[in-house]
Amino acid sequence: MKYYAILVAGGSGSRMQNAIAKQFLLLDGKPVLMHTLEAFHQCVLNPEILIVLNIHQHTYWEELCSAYSCSIPHQVIKGGEQRFHSVKNGLKAIKGKGIVAVHDAVRPLVSPKLIEKSFQVAEEKGNSIVGITPTDSIRRILGSNKNEALNRNEVTLVQTPQTFNLDVLRKSYEKPFRNEFTDDASVAEYSGFEINMIEGERENIKITYPEDLEIASIFLRKRRANS
Repeated sequence: MKYYAILVAGGSGSRMQNAIAKQFLLLDGKPVLMHTLEAFHQCVLNPEILIVLNIHQHTYWEELCSAYSCSIPHQVIKGGEQRFHSVKNGLKAIKGKGIVAVHDAVRPLVSPKLIEKSFQVAEEKGNSIVGITPTDSIRRILGSNKNEALNRNEVTLVQTPQTFNLDVLRKSYEKPFRNEFTDDASVAEYSGFEINMIEGERENIKITYPEDLEIASIFLRKRRANS
């Protein structure tokens, strides 16, 4: 079986209060995206890696790879207007059949073990979506002055990778873009596919706000201490 990984890196630095796109910010002395790239490269299934970037960032990424001596094989693909279009561009670049994992480039702490499990479950069941049970209480907003409690054991916080048989994801992305398509699972579900959830990782955080870099750095130091 052939395995692929599409790392979607189309985010900006707006919520980070930084002019540099968050995938290029330094985490323990190295760009966030390189940590993510290394995690997939370390997976024993040896996936072929594609990075989807805004066309205006391709040269900058090449410069970063040179500056930080990053020699991990990967292909750089032109990003689209929305995440949906970026993933679609990544799919177009993959020929043949196999299993593909789509991952947020700004989730640099995903473990190679979780990546491997995602591939294995998707190969068996057609898809594999990782998520964790929230620890906070959950309330649903019904209107300006109305809300209701939800059972947190009946909801999940969805992460990536979201992994699919290529035929399943290609068929799903034949549909036109809709605003409710926030991730690959929502696209596949809209196309009629049942979603298979597996347990994610608490450390698999998404770098969105400045404090997330500090949290990620703590997790990395903890990993080094335990290795």
